[in-house]
Amino acid sequence: MHNILITGGAGYIGSHTAKAIMKAGFQPIVYDNLSRGHKELVKFGPLVVGDLHDTAKLKTTLEKYQPVGCIHFAAFAYVGESVSDPGLYYRNNVLGSLNLIENLRLSGVNKIVFSSTCATYGQPEVELISESCPQKPINPYGHSKLMVEQMLKDFDVAHGLKSVALRYFNACGADAEGEIGEMHDPEPHLIPRVIMAAQGKIPHIDVMGTDYPTPDGTAIRDYIHVEDLAQAHVQAMAYLLKGGASDAFNLGTGKGNSVKDVIQAVRRASNREVPVNYIARRAGDPAHLVADNSKAKRVLDFNPRYLNLEESVLTAMRWHERRDQSFKTTS
Repeated sequence: MHNILITGGAGYIGSHTAKAIMKAGFQPIVYDNLSRGHKELVKFGPLVVGDLHDTAKLKTTLEKYQPVGCIHFAAFAYVGESVSDPGLYYRNNVLGSLNLIENLRLSGVNKIVFSSTCATYGQPEVELISESCPQKPINPYGHSKLMVEQMLKDFDVAHGLKSVALRYFNACGADAEGEIGEMHDPEPHLIPRVIMAAQGKIPHIDVMGTDYPTPDGTAIRDYIHVEDLAQAHVQAMAYLLKGGASDAFNLGTGKGNSVKDVIQAVRRASNREVPVNYIARRAGDPAHLVADNSKAKRVLDFNPRYLNLEESVLTAMRWHERRDQSFKTTS
């Protein structure tokens, strides 16, 4: 069985990808410093507790497991935090990635799938975003991801390191079998926060802006289920292992849902009211961010299964309810 190194594999998307990699017949080797990941999400292969800046640990891990490829998630991903503390993001996301890439090259691993983001596009002027759209990030988080994409291109030219950058949109949902899910603290993402408001864990959900040029006045985003994202990482690694050239792909459903759509989906799924607080727009938030996923469909055979927002909401809700019940049982 071939090993795949998964950096940040104790996180939300990384843990789901580890499960998908295992189901695809590989052995996931999770490398995570657990600063924001969770040990309890590592269920499908060995865990190496290590930091991307720890060259010695990286080297011994690569020597021990000899992976045929790497899927790289390990990064900080809070936009607001990146604005207030850009140094943290450039040290962790950029310098940490550079150390990883250099150690992969030195160990002979020449295939890497990189967890990038639609934040590299900034505020595109089109409603359906393709890979050819200009990349103009507007925050340090987006800049840090774009810098890593550029490093990977340069390492391909200089050293033949083949890479796929996956620029995904709004990850959502949870493992349908209930084994893993979202565990952020604080929780920044809309769908779990709306669920928390419905459950009474927070007093209300803030809706930032009702005057966007959209049908209901609230911002529209492309919500892609985490299992579909995980499968796309498996397909991207398979593409590289078959000799595919370095490339970048958008991952989304190609369909947009507004903030009000999300609130209504949670209301229907939970049969509970969601307290809402309407406030002003957040500076820099585009009205409409939806992926053109046709390239990923064509090249990677990417076909998301969760196209109904309410299905994704239900998987997230079941995960949060299961976590609550588990906490009550063990406390």
